[in-house]
Amino acid sequence: MILIALIVIPALTALAVMFARNARQAKNFSAVGMSNQLITSFYLLFIFLKERAAGNTEAILFGNRFEWYPALNINFDIGVDGISVAMILLTSIVIFTGIFASWEVKDQYREFFASLIILATGVFGFFISLDLFVMFLFFELAVIPMYLLIGIWGSGKKEYSAMKLTLMLMAGSALLVVGILGIYFHSDVNGVHSFNILELTQQQFPIEMQRIFFPITFIGFGVIGALFPFHTWSPDGHSSAPTAVSMLHAGVLMKLGGYGCLKVAIGLMPEAAHELAWIFLILTSISVIYGALGVIAQSDLKYINAYSSVSHCGLVLFAVLMLNETAANGAVLQMISHGLMTALFFALIGMLYSRTHTRIVHEMGGLMKVLPFLSVCYVIAGLASLGLPGLSGFVAEMTIFVGAFQHPDMFHRVITIMAISSIVVTAVYILRVVGSLLMGPIKKEAYQHLEPAKWHEKLATVTLIVAIVIIGIAPLWLSDMIMGSLGAILD
Repeated sequence: MILIALIVIPALTALAVMFARNARQAKNFSAVGMSNQLITSFYLLFIFLKERAAGNTEAILFGNRFEWYPALNINFDIGVDGISVAMILLTSIVIFTGIFASWEVKDQYREFFASLIILATGVFGFFISLDLFVMFLFFELAVIPMYLLIGIWGSGKKEYSAMKLTLMLMAGSALLVVGILGIYFHSDVNGVHSFNILELTQQQFPIEMQRIFFPITFIGFGVIGALFPFHTWSPDGHSSAPTAVSMLHAGVLMKLGGYGCLKVAIGLMPEAAHELAWIFLILTSISVIYGALGVIAQSDLKYINAYSSVSHCGLVLFAVLMLNETAANGAVLQMISHGLMTALFFALIGMLYSRTHTRIVHEMGGLMKVLPFLSVCYVIAGLASLGLPGLSGFVAEMTIFVGAFQHPDMFHRVITIMAISSIVVTAVYILRVVGSLLMGPIKKEAYQHLEPAKWHEKLATVTLIVAIVIIGIAPLWLSDMIMGSLGAILD
């Protein structure tokens, strides 16, 4: 029942928020609901690790099935493995901090918080689903609120960005429908078709079928994972989205792509994955390098973080295509690490913008003198992004590159070296931005009197930093939990 609770809690919270009498009550309902969600997620982690420690080696734990539409053999199948638990924990942390980062929202506050929490509900449902059709429904539930959240509460070219993002993600969804139906109609479980992922993993799909539906499914999920050349929605979407939406979008929503590519496209069609991986490795390598180089040309903090996300999420897809457990472990660690640090970046950008009313790097400077707390947080986020040991980014990237270099093929090793070069570019732009933003003289007289960080801002940023440091210092429990689930996907 704990998995049902992960959907019911946010759904009831969103409903309660819609009946809030004022902004304070809406925020309190949201904070209480997402605090409960965070506690529930930690409890799920605790009982999952307890089951594993007790010797339970089942691929999926806490599984349950509720009949939904027998005519098409669609069922509400739920369950989690180590990867799902890790992603659920990430989502809980990001939505919890996102609520506090949005504490100042006053315009249409009921609709804003309800839409944000509904989006999170879709993400939670996606990660616990074991039925492809139900997983797709939750995928859509997570994507659709983005249009409203950016179009109504966004800034700049918000209508254009919302439309572009929605149309491109809908195009990805259309590919997913084709891919999922292709898998369904080629399945045969005791004479009937199936959407159940556990049953589908036991199938041996013909290679001809896999050659058609693997690329369709991989691209379908890859669009939301900012796979080159389908990434163009990402910078515009991130730049126009309000703070919490950017946090949730980059921190969690983009991870649906990596998760789906690993567990559905590769997990169900492994032979085609081995045969066609080189094509997508080229595309993901372009994502990694192009995203990093793209940052250097930007001066808007949100665009900087958006292009950086293209590079880091490209690294996730790059790693899963190496098709070995070490690299895939690194991919999941990177999803979690990037989710935390990009949420921290976007939260800080929103906090700085609310005080300086600009996101342009060269218009700011010397903020360390007037905003020491937020500045230190920004430095920590930057150090995590460039992979400093002791922070989550180092663990994730090192695992990816070690796993990728384990591949015996020369092509894979050469392309890995190219991807590794992005580390240097990342260090250049992080240090450049930190230097321009925080060091040197204060650019404007008005910046002398900026308001220091408030309690809710400190709560949001410290929570994310603690998570980044814990993973950086003690990654073994998380790595073991993920590795325990990868064998069932990649074998």
